[in-house]
Amino acid sequence: MIPFSVLDLAPITEGSDASQAFRNTLDLAQLAERLGYTRYWLAEHHNMPGIASAATAVLIGHVAGGTSRIRVGAGGIMLPNHTPLQVAEAFGTLAALHPGRIDLGLGRAPGTDHATARALRRYYDSADAFPQDVAELLAYFEPATPDQVVRAVPGAGSEVPVWLLGSSLFGAQLAARLGLPYAFASHFAPDAMDEALALYRRDFRPSARLAQPYAMLGLNVVAAASDAEARRLFTTQQQSFVNLRRGRPGLIPPPIDDIEAFWTPPEKMMVERALACAVVGDAATVKEGIAAFVARHRPDELMITSNVFDHAARRRSCELVAAALS
Repeated sequence: MIPFSVLDLAPITEGSDASQAFRNTLDLAQLAERLGYTRYWLAEHHNMPGIASAATAVLIGHVAGGTSRIRVGAGGIMLPNHTPLQVAEAFGTLAALHPGRIDLGLGRAPGTDHATARALRRYYDSADAFPQDVAELLAYFEPATPDQVVRAVPGAGSEVPVWLLGSSLFGAQLAARLGLPYAFASHFAPDAMDEALALYRRDFRPSARLAQPYAMLGLNVVAAASDAEARRLFTTQQQSFVNLRRGRPGLIPPPIDDIEAFWTPPEKMMVERALACAVVGDAATVKEGIAAFVARHRPDELMITSNVFDHAARRRSCELVAAALS
């Protein structure tokens, strides 16, 4: 089976807080390492009450410090929110602390709303400069030259793998042109997945960083003792999407028995479209579903995300997924 990894948002569940979310994140990362997962990535979001991974580089350092082998990284850092030099310094520092274990995935969305983007001192139109910002960041990771006026310290000469993230053709085109690995956000925006993958593989130009295309796909997976229990656990993710669309993002809610009574028909249609790339069920269902997804889309790696309310149930899902993929 292909490599498989974890995407974590450090969820803050109802009745919990950020401190507990961080303890759960480290515990899950340690479990994923023991189970043979390849990477443990954290995502940058801001002004989201149920997501504790806003200071992504800080949390990556915490997770990397509590593990020893698994790769730890950002899936991703939203580059419009930062200067390329700051990102190079932060990830150069992480790479110096944890050699050979740090990944940097870059996205061009701000990961928040207009008001919060302004509070971050950056603006939506900065996303237009994303290709130039990526090129500048890559240059900071190159060995510094004697006449270089500005250099990343640490960062210059660091071997930090840089990925481009995306949910449209834009990221696929840029990743192909720059010869970088590409991760598609099919776990929440799958509409352009097949077209983006085809474009990336067709137009890929080998680079000093990557000789041939390497594509990772996000996949929602919730595994439990039965199909019915897994579907019930998945209602946490479904509720979160509806709450976000209603303009009321909050703490991560517990699962409910009747999701049909919770959403309207248009909301159901929206959620089912956004979460179309999902495998939910018992061990056998998950094994079959993942195999079918891989056979159809041929990713080089899977990034598994499981937004489960109860931490013990999330751990168990992680174990069942590893067993299905091993």
